[in-house]
Amino acid sequence: MADTYDLIVLGSGPGGYVAAIRGAQLGLKVAIVERERLGGICLNWGCIPTKALLRTSEIYHYMTHAGDYGLKAENIGFDLTKIVDRSRKVSGQLNAGVKGLMKKNKITVVEGFGTITAKGKLSVKQGNGTVDLEARHILVATGARARDLPFAKADGKRIWTYRHAMVPEVMPTKLLVIGSGAIGVEFASFYNDMGADVTIVEMLPRILPVEDEEVSAFMEKRLTKDGIKIVTGAGVEKIDTGADGVKATIKGKDGTSTTEDYSHVIVAIGIVPNTEEIGLEKLGVTTERGHIKVDGFGRTNVEGIYAIGDVTGAPWLAHKASHEGIVCVEKLAGGNPHPFETWNIPGCTYSRPQVASVGLTEAKAKQAGREIKVGKFPFIGNGKAIALGEADGFIKTVFDAKTGELLGAHMVGAEVTELIQGYVVARQLETTEHELMETVFAHPTLSEMMHESVLGAYGRAIHF
Repeated sequence: MADTYDLIVLGSGPGGYVAAIRGAQLGLKVAIVERERLGGICLNWGCIPTKALLRTSEIYHYMTHAGDYGLKAENIGFDLTKIVDRSRKVSGQLNAGVKGLMKKNKITVVEGFGTITAKGKLSVKQGNGTVDLEARHILVATGARARDLPFAKADGKRIWTYRHAMVPEVMPTKLLVIGSGAIGVEFASFYNDMGADVTIVEMLPRILPVEDEEVSAFMEKRLTKDGIKIVTGAGVEKIDTGADGVKATIKGKDGTSTTEDYSHVIVAIGIVPNTEEIGLEKLGVTTERGHIKVDGFGRTNVEGIYAIGDVTGAPWLAHKASHEGIVCVEKLAGGNPHPFETWNIPGCTYSRPQVASVGLTEAKAKQAGREIKVGKFPFIGNGKAIALGEADGFIKTVFDAKTGELLGAHMVGAEVTELIQGYVVARQLETTEHELMETVFAHPTLSEMMHESVLGAYGRAIHF
């Protein structure tokens, strides 16, 4: 006889486990099915362990530039095995934390590969056997995986996805990064700071293509200054692997192809949703290019089947999945939440320097027909940034000229991934330029630049 629940969550990433917890808080009997490790890709192989690696490379960068701060550091080096081990321990600690949360909230954890066999029914394969589950509601939160190059699939030896790049057995000497989204730029930054010779290849005309054009231009200039070679408007045509490295043929924007040797390649060209073999086709769940189509409450076209997170499409962000999960579960539990929308989701890139943004870019605002006011304030005008030795970067704000609505904010520089939330809250509260200009910001802080950027949009900047 099948075990019966109110809600079964298939997948335990930041969307799935958060949805399960919220369901339990609302009094539902909840089970969560996970084929690998609680916490999903983000916690185990994505967001968290990469930040541990990037913290290491940041400290290593400061050590190698100790003289800039009046310090002496000699015979500087690193132990790659210990770097990777620290990253994995951080991930392991958080994995244990999720296990504790499942226990605390009395959520049943079922290990294995889950398949929806009919409406309200799910079968979990465990070794040579299966466990049958039933629920009024089944929530798909199976996430996504790295996309392979069709002509050069990742082998974990010379051609890597993000998973391989997080646990290197050797440090690359000459690294090719294909793709310049957040993942590609973060790994390029890490390996460059650790001493590798790094090249980024991007098919589009600029790196970090979803960001504001000024941010992209700044990052290209800064990363180039730091020693990274950047090739835009180009594509990788061929990769030949050998025992000692790879040969990559790159076609440039002028149509000319060149072949160069690299020790390793990281492929960061996007993701593929994990929708195969989980029973969607049999039930007739509608998908579009592999992604499950849902409404603002995570409901699919099939009653009782829901979906959230990367499996439903862009933006592919952990915090987006978590919030989707809460909205979905509150609705199915009989609540009345606001439908989920993507208009106010921040995006962060944890490279050195960092990039963060929310809302419309200047170009998108103009394309939407908005009359705008734009403010921009440089890090060099901020006392705290200068004191930190981090005077590169800027903060840019975009306002509707008629209403004062904050349309978007775009940042590049030290710690901007922490600063961006101020603008996210402001947008959520429908704050105008007036409230932001009248707000008192502590001194000396990096956040003062947020204030100055707003003032600058209206010709009132004080320190620049």
